[in-house]
Amino acid sequence: MNQKRVDLLKRLSEVNGISGAERDVARLVKKELEDVVDRIEFDNLGSLVATLDGEKDAPKVLLSAHMDEVGFVVKQVEKGGFLRVHNVGGWWGHVVLAHEWTITTRDGKEYIGVTGAQPPHGMPPEQRNKVLEIKDIYIDMGVSSEEDIAKLGIKVGDTVTPHQKFRILNDGKTLLGKAWDDRASVAVGVEVLKRLKKEGHKANVSLAATVQEEVGLRGAKTSAHLVKPDLAFAIDVTMSYDLPGSPAMDTKLGNGVALSIMDGSVIGHRGLFDHVEQVAKDAKVKYTYDLLTAGGTDSGEIHKTLDGVINMTVSIPCRYFHSHVSLVHYDDIEATIELLVAVIKGVDWDLIAQLKRTKYE
Repeated sequence: MNQKRVDLLKRLSEVNGISGAERDVARLVKKELEDVVDRIEFDNLGSLVATLDGEKDAPKVLLSAHMDEVGFVVKQVEKGGFLRVHNVGGWWGHVVLAHEWTITTRDGKEYIGVTGAQPPHGMPPEQRNKVLEIKDIYIDMGVSSEEDIAKLGIKVGDTVTPHQKFRILNDGKTLLGKAWDDRASVAVGVEVLKRLKKEGHKANVSLAATVQEEVGLRGAKTSAHLVKPDLAFAIDVTMSYDLPGSPAMDTKLGNGVALSIMDGSVIGHRGLFDHVEQVAKDAKVKYTYDLLTAGGTDSGEIHKTLDGVINMTVSIPCRYFHSHVSLVHYDDIEATIELLVAVIKGVDWDLIAQLKRTKYE
């Protein structure tokens, strides 16, 4: 494995940045790309747009990957110093209990707390078999009063982020971390720009590291309006169907990049889908298909920008996203980088015209 790439993945996984609080992620991405790209801009929501200039008047290609991760904000401080929280993004109560969390104050101080999980001893069956709702879950800060919380500087509205260290698991290629949804894809976008800088390209290429995807694809809309792309790809994670009881589908860890046919927010442009699949075959990039009818990706807003954008999503298989312990496979990240580099190198106005004709001829 490329050690610099692994280090980037580690840093992107471990940095904290729930929806609406992505600043530290943006700083990391900016530092990684400021000596690579021609310019870095920000839209008014905070999405970072890094651009490599191509040939004069060449098409604009947008890669979009969201910086935000799911988390919570402090909703209330209870007697005894316990914190009630409100979810930012989608959480399932089963994966919230008995975990560590980082609470970040307004002035940047960080404290560790744990979601309390009562032992089952003496619980009636109806309580043991119930999934706790988020409103009934609390964070134990290891203090004894509301005054102790105030002394720490913790207030209502402070962010609560999963606390999880990056690890390489036992096959040497499965990567454990928080926030792979969607920091794995942010890493892909960064690496694609680095490759194109070295190897050359005709198109003008922008990476939008977007904000607030988990609460409504918001940064994708504003950054796409900023770039006004002729062609766009959202990069995101998708389900990995390799667990006991999973449906018999090929989208699995280690099986390559997944080409998205549709999700709950977009139907991929069929001409672009067919072209990308042919590029994958020609470049001998390992790939599978993705069809996820629930949820959405940045493509859900990008394809509706202005008078419409030729667009699709490419996906990285991921286990257990929206939890502390999501898993991705290094080879799938490499395959996604290889495919996008190969596709973007071939983008010119002839390709754009060809893709537009597929809608009508």
